[in-house]
Amino acid sequence: MKLLIIAKRLLPPMWFGIVAAIAAESWLKFQAPGITRELGLGIGKIIFTTLNRTEIVLAIVLAAAIFVVRSSKAQRIVFVMIAVILAVQTTWLFPRLVARIDVIASGQTPPDSVLHFFYIAMEAAKLVLLLALSILINGLEPGPG
Repeated sequence: MKLLIIAKRLLPPMWFGIVAAIAAESWLKFQAPGITRELGLGIGKIIFTTLNRTEIVLAIVLAAAIFVVRSSKAQRIVFVMIAVILAVQTTWLFPRLVARIDVIASGQTPPDSVLHFFYIAMEAAKLVLLLALSILINGLEPGPG
């Protein structure tokens, strides 16, 4: 039980940091000398697949913490909203984005799409929700010391 309490306090801000860092990386890699669009997309495919798998593990552990340890209704609702975004990304959005990367990697040009904008919107919403969950769980007041 103590481990779940620790997980509940630590995972939301940690998850926020991971998503924020990867968001910065995804844009910055294209600024590096010698990184072509195809190479950047290939790197992105690996990074975002790994991020998605990591987020699934974080969500499973956090779900156990949120629903086993005493949690407020607001904490549960915000967590469920995060989990829904992750589920939509995992089952619907990422497979389509990966398919687009594969088309580009094969030298073809895929049709125009708004999928990337959906991804940005979902990541922004997830970041706001993770920050809100972190505050709901940990509060805004500094700890002892």
